[in-house]
Amino acid sequence: MTSLAVLSPPLAPGWLAAAPPLLPAAMRHWLFRPGALTAGLRQVGQVRLRVLAEYADGAPADEARAMRIAPGSPVWVREVLMSIDGVDSVPARSLTPLTASHGAWQGMRRLSTRPLADMLYHDRTVIRSPFACRRLAAPVPFYATALRALGVARHDIGAAGVWARRSVFWRMGQPLLVAECFLPGFWTLTAGRTPPPLQAHQRTPGAR
Repeated sequence: MTSLAVLSPPLAPGWLAAAPPLLPAAMRHWLFRPGALTAGLRQVGQVRLRVLAEYADGAPADEARAMRIAPGSPVWVREVLMSIDGVDSVPARSLTPLTASHGAWQGMRRLSTRPLADMLYHDRTVIRSPFACRRLAAPVPFYATALRALGVARHDIGAAGVWARRSVFWRMGQPLLVAECFLPGFWTLTAGRTPPPLQAHQRTPGAR
């Protein structure tokens, strides 16, 4: 049985175990919404996923702490951007130890433009840690991912109040850290809407 200590990884500086109460209710909902985020986004509109980058790197201290690995350890990184009805809405950054990308999490290398949820929510051996959230700022590795997602429209996302969430999935004792943030366009799309109910994730057509 996995211990509570593993399910609740240590928080890196700046990450919070609960959303500040001053945030709007809709933002607090999405930051801590359980289940597959993709399933929720599909209830907002048509979701398309674009892979921004996939590469090997050394784990930054901020992310290594959450995965309980040494800073600088070899990791495999996948960065994507999900759009809803043509509006760039949710960048995501996922990483796992490089050895795990050839073992417990090897499916991560074969996703192409399919969402990570296709391999996370159809395997009962996968468990997930509680969420953590924070306002994005330059020292956080995910900040660069969000800037890349904004492309030519990039601006100071810190000043824009972009909030991110992350959690760690565990399989066969190996961590997979997944971080997501919600760009301003997402809040424009969902303004005035009641957050959709939880719904099981359906595999992308053609997914194994």
